[in-house]
Amino acid sequence: MKKVLLIFFISILSVSCTSKVTSSDIPKINGYWEIEKVIFSDKKQKEYSINETFDYFEVKDNKGFRKKVAPQLDGTFLVNDDFEKIEIKEIEGVYFIYYSTSFSKWKEELRLLSDTELILVNEAKNEYHYKKAAPINLMENGKEAK
Repeated sequence: MKKVLLIFFISILSVSCTSKVTSSDIPKINGYWEIEKVIFSDKKQKEYSINETFDYFEVKDNKGFRKKVAPQLDGTFLVNDDFEKIEIKEIEGVYFIYYSTSFSKWKEELRLLSDTELILVNEAKNEYHYKKAAPINLMENGKEAK
């Protein structure tokens, strides 16, 4: 009986700790995101301690784009003209990002979206864990990057 109660308690705890993405969460995706790790479908993980690029999302009315940007030491970002068009759609209570370029189309599930965390799951069931990025600022004498 104790074992059954323990399993029940753990199940309730794990369900209550999982946040479901809602339509009011969608604007939180706007901004710069730095990848922390990837959990592959076979449960192996790859950690990212230093990133040469961040993902920048800009979405309005569930449409927008994602592009890769390179952070600079002065707090700015280098950008190029490459980007992916995106559209966010809700299907049976689950939100997906649909990407398109002139070469390809794909989708990812929005598993978690908060002010500081983002988890995307691709069609191969790989989980991409991001944290909200902040500009790198190594200016001397406490000067702030603009």
